Amino acid sequence: MTSSKSLLSSPVTGLRRRELLAAPLLLAPLSALAQFRVEIAGVGVTQLPIAITPFPGEMGCPQPISQIIGADLVRSGQFRIIHPENAAQAMMDETKRPDVSAWRQRKADSLASGSVRDIGGGRYDVRFRLWDVVRDADLGGQNYMVPQADLRLAAHKIADYIYEKLTGEKGVFSTRLTYVTRSGNHYTLWVTDADGGSAQPAFSSPESIISPTWSPDGHSIAYVSFESRKPVIYVQDVASGQRQLLANFKGSNSAPAWSPDGRTLAVTLSLGGGSQLYLISVGGGPLRRITQSESIDTEPRFSPDGGQIYFVSDRGGAPQIYRMPASGGNAQRVTFEGSYNVSPALSPDGRWMAYISRSGGSYRLHVMNLSSGQISALTDTTDDASPSFAPNSRLIVYATRQGGRGLLMTTTIDGKIKARLTGASGDVREPAWGPYQR
Repeated sequence: MTSSKSLLSSPVTGLRRRELLAAPLLLAPLSALAQFRVEIAGVGVTQLPIAITPFPGEMGCPQPISQIIGADLVRSGQFRIIHPENAAQAMMDETKRPDVSAWRQRKADSLASGSVRDIGGGRYDVRFRLWDVVRDADLGGQNYMVPQADLRLAAHKIADYIYEKLTGEKGVFSTRLTYVTRSGNHYTLWVTDADGGSAQPAFSSPESIISPTWSPDGHSIAYVSFESRKPVIYVQDVASGQRQLLANFKGSNSAPAWSPDGRTLAVTLSLGGGSQLYLISVGGGPLRRITQSESIDTEPRFSPDGGQIYFVSDRGGAPQIYRMPASGGNAQRVTFEGSYNVSPALSPDGRWMAYISRSGGSYRLHVMNLSSGQISALTDTTDDASPSFAPNSRLIVYATRQGGRGLLMTTTIDGKIKARLTGASGDVREPAWGPYQR
């Protein structure tokens, strides 16, 4: 946290993360570079009213910094944006103490203002300050000296700062997503900002790519590739693009899931003819089979403490979600409502399980409180898939289909605020939300 006595924190220059993906690509078409716009719908019960003024200098900047900050905050479901009503309010920057009485009349509890300056050489100085309007207090600020490619990241970092200062919880706006697009017969694995912006290709293939999942440190992604005309599991370093072949056993190799310590993956293999769960070390070593059923067991997910594995099985006659000790053992059924429940995702705080339930031919996102067993349907769409929690457990990203086309949505845990992330090209599917960077 910055001190309110200093105008701004020291310049932060270590934001470089766009030099990321030197992956071996089977050239993805440029039109598939998935640039997103964010469409937000819904109203939360309680939202913090915050004013965000335009940043002087951003009109000539490649990124609308203040708009990115505002969209981040609204998408969280925790904030309501109040816009300036006159030129004087709109001309605020981080150097000027605000007229808090005017903002109080606008019913704003806090105010964010800043500036953007082109300092040459393709670099920008982004400055920001946050004010408590109610108490007329300076809540500190930041400044980032960044290359053009990291302007969006600077905006997301500012939104994280605001979110944490005003809610007491860590923001997730500077985290990342991965997802897969299909354009014709071409599949691409992407890495993007948490709002879908700054998309960069990690891997591309004429064959399917499915089930991407982030390592706990955010440095690697495990996924299933059909490039050899069968499902094979790879682990890819995000920064270098270097790939490790993890599982290419006889039959199907699918559904990788990282253990919380990042040393082990639970996978689904059909070595013996039927799909069963195994543990495999990232560093190599013998397989360890952890289910011994005659049914299909798949989609493993570790609990946040690593003690249990949730998975999908048809051992009861239809797909349901079960859990068992991570080392194997007796499985307990978790879902009982509905005849088809799949794709479990555990919140990092261990309180919630998101999953997909079929009802009347529709596949909808649900969430279960793991303490009480209470279940809520979060969507009214008909073809949801692949839920994944944000690292603060407050948001869920998932895939759905509208108008015959795949797209991504985020929703708050209560389902009241949803954001549509609309890709420019191709079907969008298989999202996974990355962790906080370590």
